[in-house]
Amino acid sequence: MEKLRFGLVLIVLCLSTSLVKGGDPILTFEWKVTYGTISPLGVPQQVILINDKFPGPIINGTSNNNIVVNVFNQLDEPFLFTWNGIQQRKNSWQEGTLGTNCPIPPGSNFTYHFQVKDQIGSFFYYPTTALHRAAGGYGGISVHSRALIPIPFDINPADEFFVLVSDWYTKSHTQLRKFLDSGRSMGRPDGIIINGKGGKGDGKDEPLFSMTPGKTYRYRFCNAGMKDSINVRIQGHTMKLVEMEGSHVVQNMYDSLDIHLGQCVSVLVTADKDPKDYLLVASTRFTKEPHTATSIIRYTNGNGPASPELPKAPIGWAWSLNQFRSFRWNLTASAARPNPQGSYHYGQINITRTIKLVNTAGTVDGKLRYAINGVSHVNPTTPIKLVEYYGVEDKIFKYDLMKDEYEPPAGKAEEKITLAPNVVKVTYRNFVEIIFENHEKSVQSFHLAGYSFFAVAIEPGKWTPEKRKNYNLLDAVSRNTIQVYPNSWAAIMTTLDNAGLWNLRSNSVERQYLGQQLYFSALSPKRDLKDEYNMPDNDVLCGIIKDMPLPKPYSV
Repeated sequence: MEKLRFGLVLIVLCLSTSLVKGGDPILTFEWKVTYGTISPLGVPQQVILINDKFPGPIINGTSNNNIVVNVFNQLDEPFLFTWNGIQQRKNSWQEGTLGTNCPIPPGSNFTYHFQVKDQIGSFFYYPTTALHRAAGGYGGISVHSRALIPIPFDINPADEFFVLVSDWYTKSHTQLRKFLDSGRSMGRPDGIIINGKGGKGDGKDEPLFSMTPGKTYRYRFCNAGMKDSINVRIQGHTMKLVEMEGSHVVQNMYDSLDIHLGQCVSVLVTADKDPKDYLLVASTRFTKEPHTATSIIRYTNGNGPASPELPKAPIGWAWSLNQFRSFRWNLTASAARPNPQGSYHYGQINITRTIKLVNTAGTVDGKLRYAINGVSHVNPTTPIKLVEYYGVEDKIFKYDLMKDEYEPPAGKAEEKITLAPNVVKVTYRNFVEIIFENHEKSVQSFHLAGYSFFAVAIEPGKWTPEKRKNYNLLDAVSRNTIQVYPNSWAAIMTTLDNAGLWNLRSNSVERQYLGQQLYFSALSPKRDLKDEYNMPDNDVLCGIIKDMPLPKPYSV
């Protein structure tokens, strides 16, 4: 009876989706989120499983598909997923962060309901509650072009493989969270895992993938880690870069690729070497003691083990910066994009607002905190999105505590950090320039939800308006994550044309948990369904608004 009732509910949800979203195909998933004991680095530990698997299931869809994911939270804590890189057009209700959603209580379920609208590419999902990401619970998202839109490859891949690389701690997520709550750092990760496994590297591991000689394969790589940039390479093979976080790119060849926290890329690899085993190698970058993991790629009819000699990783961040400069948007490829055939001339649009964001670290009451422009974000007990929808902002937070310009204290002076919800009002549909300035000694990585942006420049030193002359205003890659090297800056541009509440966050789990994030509130001046969807009927309610009467819904 329970299964029948769930099936009927799901049919109703699906029908409502097809009515609202124009009849596009619907993909439905039922996920059971539990704890399990496995040994990613050879040490038994508690890990978050989805349908008894780690990593979780791959969402394998096509542009404009409707995705319905019914999540049953069988943990002992509230839980949420976010869909990293999925833009959730007009629908920040499905974003799955603590600023947009009340968590799913233990023992209950929630159905995410969204469309991969006009998107293609490689993305991933992961937990946003507590420090659950340190326990796993992540998986890949592949969004393919529709059949009528040709992909810009010389050859159709024989198959495709999703590779989730991640640094990993052998300490439990609860212990790591206690470290952060007590005011100390999580410390360095203990190793790297590839699709949930560390790999012994003794030639006895089961092969991760197999390739048929003469055929070409697509590998989708994502760095789903917590602290470190990771370099990936395949022994004896070159990789043709074809896609990056939703954009087809100019197809250069690479021996290895740096993938920073939260980033995803697609490459083509041809099985044109002697038929035997080869090693997929992943190693941390910019760390004093690099960690390395390997997985076996086996040629069908292969007749020999992989060479024990691993291809070396690059050294230094200057190499990585030069690689970034080699990435270019493919302006001739058809795909889901701002405008077809490269006619979106972002470099000719007037900038309406410049926001310079400086990441800093400091202490508050003797405890470690991370900030953006002097504000360290704290999640209120009622999600900001619900607070705005119910019109009770004055009871929960203040807008614009953070200024658009910021200069941290010089020398050894202690920065004054404000603990508060960091919510920035932005004008709907304005074209903005965002500068990330990193005064620290480690590489940073930031993700902007709800949008893709043009990554126009990364350079050493401090940003000034004169630096705009060095921007790539023609074919910068449209993506959703940007790295910032030590004592350097990065510049992005985007049109804030997606109404809703959107999280800009550090991809470092520690930094994000301790405040290095903010929310952009891009409210449409009209409460209009053309701009934004209403709060879903199944939304979880909590905090101050739980027992309040529903506001008047948006209308056409």
